[in-house]
Amino acid sequence: MPNIYFQFKQFRINQDQCAMKVCTDSCVFGAYVQARQAKQILDIGAGTGLLALMVAQRSEAVVEAVEINPGAQVQAAQNFAESPWPERLKLHPMPLQDFAKSCTQQYDVVMSNPPFFLASLKSDDAAKNTAKHTGDLLFEDILAFAQKHLAPEGRLYLLLPPAEANHFADIAKAHALYLAETLEVYTRTGGKCIRHVQAYTFEPTRQAVTKTLNIRKEDGKTYTADFIALLRDYYLIF
Repeated sequence: MPNIYFQFKQFRINQDQCAMKVCTDSCVFGAYVQARQAKQILDIGAGTGLLALMVAQRSEAVVEAVEINPGAQVQAAQNFAESPWPERLKLHPMPLQDFAKSCTQQYDVVMSNPPFFLASLKSDDAAKNTAKHTGDLLFEDILAFAQKHLAPEGRLYLLLPPAEANHFADIAKAHALYLAETLEVYTRTGGKCIRHVQAYTFEPTRQAVTKTLNIRKEDGKTYTADFIALLRDYYLIF
């Protein structure tokens, strides 16, 4: 049974009311997003509030988050309130489509770990389906929002499995957003690529930069130096 909370160096993530718990790839994503110079950040699909809290820790930005699931809304609000930065964290308990109707803000960073299973069979857990499947939050909704509300020099960050990441890159061009950078995340050295962290901008690029991150060494147990460096400010064990 997953722990009801996950303790980081500067904040705690309570997660007993959320379908999707803290996981390694989400932590990689939150640590990788370039947020230090940002003034306004939006997290689409906040879940527990993990990503918003991670970027709040290493920036002075106002960090807003949108979340549709009632349980996750309660959880994220609690985690924001109990963090060291409650005055800079704001939760919008509504679908992105509703938030977009009244939003007038421009964001330096928009980030999302969106529902990504386009064709997989759904489970009997409705909350987990909402968190993992694209039925309530389509890629086009994210792109339409970013096209309107991402600052001219801003960046849109996504965390997706490789196949879905490639699909997103293809449809992003129709919204004048172009893949600038990809971090390929592998379970271990020589192992499987499980996620792509993608960065999009309004500036077309001839060739997107591709980087790699191995979470563990070949033995499948020992964390790599790159992973430790990325998560050092967050994980208690480092």
